[in-house]
Amino acid sequence: MTVSPASRMNLVQEYYFSTKLKQIAEMRASGIDVLNLGIGSPDLPPSAETIAALSTSALNPKNHAYQSYVGIPALREAMADFYQTAYGVSLNPVNEILPLIGSKEGVMHISMAYLETGDEVLVPNPGYPTYRAASLLTGATVVNYDLSEANGWLPDLKELAKKDLSKVKLMWVNYPHMPTGAKANKGFFEELRDFALAHNILIVNDNPYSFILNDDPQSILSVEGMKDVALELNSLSKSHNMAGWRVGMVAGKAEFINPVLRFKSNMDSGMFLPLQMAAVQALKNDKTWFDELNRVYRERQQKVFEMMDLLDCQYDKNQSGMFVWAKIPTKYTTGYELSDEILEKAAVFITPGGIFGTAGDGYIRTSLCAEISLFEESILRIRKALGIC
Repeated sequence: MTVSPASRMNLVQEYYFSTKLKQIAEMRASGIDVLNLGIGSPDLPPSAETIAALSTSALNPKNHAYQSYVGIPALREAMADFYQTAYGVSLNPVNEILPLIGSKEGVMHISMAYLETGDEVLVPNPGYPTYRAASLLTGATVVNYDLSEANGWLPDLKELAKKDLSKVKLMWVNYPHMPTGAKANKGFFEELRDFALAHNILIVNDNPYSFILNDDPQSILSVEGMKDVALELNSLSKSHNMAGWRVGMVAGKAEFINPVLRFKSNMDSGMFLPLQMAAVQALKNDKTWFDELNRVYRERQQKVFEMMDLLDCQYDKNQSGMFVWAKIPTKYTTGYELSDEILEKAAVFITPGGIFGTAGDGYIRTSLCAEISLFEESILRIRKALGIC
């Protein structure tokens, strides 16, 4: 029997890292010890208090039932408190916060709630590939907006305003930016607010990296009037070392949240209660916890800078997030070429920037989510592969 998949599946490919991990697994199975510096999956644990809260709650036999689609009040209140303390943003925990099973779920839910055939959506290039994939699956048309190093990896909103934006319903932004590590300031967000008002576009800022190697965490919602034009996704995956736990949120005006909830309520049955209780505890982590986390990342970042120097790559020492974004030397055509060469000759995997869009073709991205010893071994292997004593 042959059953054809839906035609919409022709619009997307298997996620790059899904296929690359298969290749790495095959190489390892053949005896090649590949060092994977490609994926941003935190290798450090959540706080001890977070794990204890999970264990304690899981031991209660009453805590294993289906849960509310909107999360328990304690979680929404903890998220609201976190936004107030971290960003100075006041949110109503009753209707301006929706907990998510990871913020990646939110990308799809928001897309399905707002986009359909005939709509256009602005997607950053380079940017997180899921924005594009989710948009295409809704039937909407993706309109790329290019980011460049020369403009600080911020969109040129004046140039963008010259285009026909009459069909654009939604715009994805992501600051601090992944993959480049660029940050945005209040002035840019104010300009973005005015752009959204002028063109009747819903802005969605994806904000999971604001606490990683960043001394000034910001929320787009802290800008006056932004609640009238924007939603913000956030996540505990990166900031609280809870990637596999799948705890995220979308915040904003109830009017914008409600359609997302309507879609979400048809897709899942709510988050496991002990996870919610653990997230409540995680959101209480104090500044000393984040300071120690960033101390580790800064130490690792220095090692990656050393590795980039070996490869003659250029990079911004002030970038934030859990990656190092670097420009490849001119002897390589694309980041794919350099990535494949290092994988073949040194058994070290570094992500080619082109997977994030054509504007990333001349770059590579290295994850900081590995122990120092792995970076040191990678440096030794690359030195050997390059013939450097």
